[in-house]
Amino acid sequence: GPVSLQPSELIKIAVIIALARYYSKVSTTEGLTLRELIRPVVLVVIPFALIVKQPDLGTAMVVALIAGTITLFVKIERRTLITMTAFGTVMIPMLWFLLKSYQKQRILTFLDPDRDPLGHGYHIIQSKIAIGSGQLFGKGYLNGTQNSLSFLPEQHTDFIFSVLSEEWGLLGSGVLLLLFLFLILWGLNIAHECRDPFGIILAVGVTAMLFWEIIINIGMVMGLMPVVGVPLPFISYGGSSTIKVMVSVGLLMNIRMRRFMFE
Repeated sequence: GPVSLQPSELIKIAVIIALARYYSKVSTTEGLTLRELIRPVVLVVIPFALIVKQPDLGTAMVVALIAGTITLFVKIERRTLITMTAFGTVMIPMLWFLLKSYQKQRILTFLDPDRDPLGHGYHIIQSKIAIGSGQLFGKGYLNGTQNSLSFLPEQHTDFIFSVLSEEWGLLGSGVLLLLFLFLILWGLNIAHECRDPFGIILAVGVTAMLFWEIIINIGMVMGLMPVVGVPLPFISYGGSSTIKVMVSVGLLMNIRMRRFMFE
């Protein structure tokens, strides 16, 4: 029809709210036990598995990172943390055999983009050329050659930061990064000032989501991370992603507005 929706974007907000509700009731100063983590693991594994089935491993990993950040924030019992870390370390090599061929290719391309410069390595090579050619002040608005000559794929979504870097240079990119830093610090400050446990965890979760999406997208286009389909908040084109970001900022504003209600 005339309307398209990406449910995996909105499920990030749902996971954050569900975890915040659960952790606000069970978290203690001693930390969560393994038994208390069973329910949140189920809450995360179900949407994680559905998103992987799409397949969209990048978005699924963002969901896992958000859940992990929230869980570490509310504190885990030391013995439980050691057990989970050991289990995760053992599972990582086994996950390689569960990846699809194109997902393995992305990881190999990340390690060595020049192994297939006209194939799987094309995206990241062109992206780094665009970022580097912007130099200090950039080539000017709409004057980027990688963009205008269509050398750069997905230039309006996943690789929008490369376009911005080419047109506005290090100066423009630095300003954008400072704005993102201000946004993250603003979110953490809201969590710090809030007096309601649910509001604190919710603010941390929303801020974690924005943080990981910014880090992964910019790291991806600079060749510091494998190429995955993670949009850049407020900058990348996309209806579902934009709605999710606006809802996220609305939640933070709502928490801040009511930060003194529970004193």
